[in-house]
Amino acid sequence: MWVSMKGEGKMVFKSKMKWVALFGLVLSALSLFTHFLLARFTEEGTSEYQSSITIFSWRPIFENADLPRTSPLYRRLWGPVRPLESLHPHANPRENYAASPMRSNGFIFVRIQGGFHEIRNSICDVVVVSRLLNATLVIPEIQSTTSRKGISSEFKSFAYLYNEDQFMVALEKDVKVVKTLPKNLKGARRKKEIPVFRVPYSASPYFYLHHVLPILAKHSVVELVVSDGGCLQAILPPHLEEYQRLRCRVAFHVLRFRQEVQELASKILNRLRSPGRPFIAFDPGMTRDALAYHGCAELFQDVHSELIQHKRSWMKKRGIVKGKLSVNSAEQRLNGSCPLMPEEVGILLRAYGYPWDTIIYVSGGEVFGGQRTLIPLHAMFENVVDRTSLSTLWEFNSIYGLEANLVDKYPRTPPSVKEELKLEAWKTSGPRPRPLPPPPARPKYPYNIEGWWGWVAESDNEPESTVMELRTNAHKLLWEAVDYLISVEADVFIPGFDHDGKGHPNFASLIMGHRLYWSAASKTYRPDRKEVAKLLEETRDHLYQANRTWLTSVRRLMRRSLLDGLTEAFTRSKPLSFLSHPVPECSCLRSDPIETSLHAPSPTHTQVQAAIGIVQRCPPWMDSDLISRSRDKENEEDLDEADSTSSGLFFRHGGGNHDVGGGEINNKEESHMEDQEELEGGER
Repeated sequence: MWVSMKGEGKMVFKSKMKWVALFGLVLSALSLFTHFLLARFTEEGTSEYQSSITIFSWRPIFENADLPRTSPLYRRLWGPVRPLESLHPHANPRENYAASPMRSNGFIFVRIQGGFHEIRNSICDVVVVSRLLNATLVIPEIQSTTSRKGISSEFKSFAYLYNEDQFMVALEKDVKVVKTLPKNLKGARRKKEIPVFRVPYSASPYFYLHHVLPILAKHSVVELVVSDGGCLQAILPPHLEEYQRLRCRVAFHVLRFRQEVQELASKILNRLRSPGRPFIAFDPGMTRDALAYHGCAELFQDVHSELIQHKRSWMKKRGIVKGKLSVNSAEQRLNGSCPLMPEEVGILLRAYGYPWDTIIYVSGGEVFGGQRTLIPLHAMFENVVDRTSLSTLWEFNSIYGLEANLVDKYPRTPPSVKEELKLEAWKTSGPRPRPLPPPPARPKYPYNIEGWWGWVAESDNEPESTVMELRTNAHKLLWEAVDYLISVEADVFIPGFDHDGKGHPNFASLIMGHRLYWSAASKTYRPDRKEVAKLLEETRDHLYQANRTWLTSVRRLMRRSLLDGLTEAFTRSKPLSFLSHPVPECSCLRSDPIETSLHAPSPTHTQVQAAIGIVQRCPPWMDSDLISRSRDKENEEDLDEADSTSSGLFFRHGGGNHDVGGGEINNKEESHMEDQEELEGGER
């Protein structure tokens, strides 16, 4: 009896264990099914789900109270530049501008090489060239994003960065655009049977009309290779002014980034604005090429200085650099030929009155010298962020598409024939004592190849890029596209440098040109680097105990850069890149009712018109909403005169009584400084 009960108990226990095991299997299967559903849900890019699980590294810190938008301090730091408020975008054709002819002279196939700003400049130029030659433009090929670089096969070359369909539709009235060459011409191109022009930088219309057009008419197709960031001269003759406006339409209306890039930029922008405060976009412009070209190696230390000098030597051998190999970097800096260091930009912003909890977005690509060069800026401003601190890795992976896994292998290079002959000669040499054999080749470990320090002392040439580095270069185009969109929308923009490694306007110059076109009145500082270096040298020994006179000089410099920088850009940047200064061709002036009633424009408005050459008045339909805004402007001017609040202390940390610098400036002195600046601004 007892034995039978024991046997039944075992049976019941075994059956329960089976049910438990079955239940566990069902739960596991259900869990896997749920994970697959979530993964698919995430890939579809539903914004609500993504925002609920996204975790950012940025946690904003604010101690100062948010400024009222009507306060004089807010207007001085974040408000519009009043003399430029009447300047508005107007790139529509103004004269007899015929539609694109039905019959073209042939096809233009373009291969574009270079970085983000060079690609953008070149695309605008080739559209104008196609219109000039009455040719059909094939969607340009961006060399940095071809399939052999290891990028996703989901995208073609142009579509990796820009919206291809939008590009074709928006240019219907200007230029005929097709996706590919006809089959017969495509086969001829594979066989290298079509004429190829390696276009020089800033070629003239005469070059295309007298050299390219006859060949195009003869062969019905030409291939243009553009490598220097611009294939048409920036300033065109007066009778071709409509082509300048076509450039503006392409750059500021037609060229749209693909949807995934725009969505990610919008998310980051919303996260920047979520605290409800304005922010500054800062582009350091500190690339190795630019530092080498302008001779700024001694601004750095250790291996960074060697790397810059190595690059300058390489550029000199290829004729890119015309000057001496060794340049006094201190003199270059005093002449304004070197970038402003992040620390110097931080000092300018703090001296102007921006508090320590201001949000600063660092844009652009890689900052040469790494995060170490940004440490002083982080010390002065608590909320310094970039795209990596406002997004997650998988958000950027989603815009890359599906990419194959690349495993870089570093095989040892076989010994050269000369080394083998030396070793053989040692073995067959006469009686001892023999000379020592040549030492074995030093093994190249991965960290030697990935870093910069492995090849500086071994070769005079730059190392060839690995597949992973080529893929990273393609990714940089997307990073800079996101930064470009955010910087254009920023409340304030300040560049550290405005020239690239060839002496041409760089990424920051394109941003400033875009802001000048769309929102000319938004604050865009263009500080004179020569004057900045002079001011910093004056107080180098007691930089963090600056006195009121020095602060006044810095604030005067920053205020003047808002207008004087336009004149400087007109004379220096525009002859090299039209998109860096697209006025007066692509802008117009609205008539101000206040000035009209007084029958006399203000001296500042007159100066702006003289500086940028604006003579075209805006059409009447653009003046509809100006009267209400002019009344608000009158009220703001009254508040400006009656206000006497403090405008923020230099290096004052928070609202406490402790100062990092030399003493508190009372409200009366601050008010006097502001009044003096207002008077100087009015006199100019």
